[in-house]
Amino acid sequence: MPSAVSQKWQEKASSFISSSGVKLKEASQMAGTFVGEFSKDAKGNVADVAERVGSMVKSRWAVLRQPATRHAVQESLISATATTGTFLRKGITGTKDKVAVGKTKVEEGVASTDVFGVPIEVTVQRQQCIRPIPLILVKCADYLVSSGLNSQYLFKAEGDKKVIQQLVSTYNQDFNASIPEGLNPIDVAALAKYFIASLPEPLTTFDLYNELKGVRSSIHAMRNVLKKLPSVNYMTLEFVTALLLHVSQKSVLNKMDARSLAMEMAPVIMWQRDRKPESYRKYWSHPPKSPSKGSMDSTPAYSAWDMLTDDEEDMDASSHIPLDDGMPVDFGAIEVIQCLIEQHNPIFTDANETVWR
Repeated sequence: MPSAVSQKWQEKASSFISSSGVKLKEASQMAGTFVGEFSKDAKGNVADVAERVGSMVKSRWAVLRQPATRHAVQESLISATATTGTFLRKGITGTKDKVAVGKTKVEEGVASTDVFGVPIEVTVQRQQCIRPIPLILVKCADYLVSSGLNSQYLFKAEGDKKVIQQLVSTYNQDFNASIPEGLNPIDVAALAKYFIASLPEPLTTFDLYNELKGVRSSIHAMRNVLKKLPSVNYMTLEFVTALLLHVSQKSVLNKMDARSLAMEMAPVIMWQRDRKPESYRKYWSHPPKSPSKGSMDSTPAYSAWDMLTDDEEDMDASSHIPLDDGMPVDFGAIEVIQCLIEQHNPIFTDANETVWR
C-alpha cells in the first residue's frame, strides 16, 4: 500500500506537468501571434517599397517622354559622343606623330637598309642575331685579329678613301657582307672606326658622359656606371675595347699602345652633344653605288661632292687622320677610354668576355 509521502509527491508531479502544459500552450500561441504580425509587417513594407519604386519610375519615364527633356538628353548624348571621338582622334594622331618623329630620326638621310648613320639598336635589331653587337664590327675585328694586328698605326692611319667608301656602300646594302680577302688591315680598322663615328649617339651615350669622366680613376665606380648603359651599348663597348686591348698588346710591332689608341678612339666613342665627329662624315654620306661582285679594284662613280681635292688624292694611304677638327682635345674622355682598354678585364667582369682564338 503506498505511503502518504509517495502519494503527496505524485500529486505535486501531476500538478507541475499540468501547469507546464498550459504554459507551453500559451507560449506557442504567443509565438504564432508574433510571427503572424511580423509577416504582415514585412509584407506591408515590401509592398510599400515596391509601390514607391514603381511610382518613381513612372514619374521619371513621364519626364523623359516630354519633348523638351528628350531633346536635352539627345543633346547630352551627342555632346558626349563628340567629346569621346575628339579624344580618340587626338590620341591616334599623337601616336602617329610620335611614330613619324621616331622614324624620321632613324631614317632621315639614310636608306632602310643602311648601317652607317643609324642608331646602334636599330642595326642590331635588323640583324636578328643572338649576339647584340653590329656584325660589321664583328667582321672587322675577326679580320684584324686573324691577320692584321701587326700592321702599323691601326685605327690611326686614315686608309684608302675609295676602298672605304666602297665598303660602306656594300655594308649599307648587306649588313652581313664579308670583308674581302687581302684587304689592307689599315682600311678594315678605319672602316670599324668610321662606323662607330657614324652613330647618331655615342657608344657611351650622352647621359653618362659626365659620370664616366668623374669615375675614370676608379675601376669599381667605372664598372657601376657602365652598368647603366643599354645592353647593346654595353656589349658593343666591351667588344670594341677588347679589340683595342688586343691591338695594344702588339704595340711593339704596330706602334699603337693603349694611350695612342685612346687618343684616336675617344673622339668617336665618347663625345658631348653638338660635338659629333663630323670630320669622318665624308666616308658614309652620299656613298657611291654598290660595286659589282669582285670589282673592289674597279673605279666607282663618285659624285663631285664625294671627290677629294687633288692634294688629298695624292695623300699616302697610311697617312694619319688629322686630330684637329676644330674641337678642343677632350683629355677626360681619352683617359676614360684608356682606362677601359688597360683595365678591360677587371671592368667588364660580368660580361661574356670577348675571346679570339
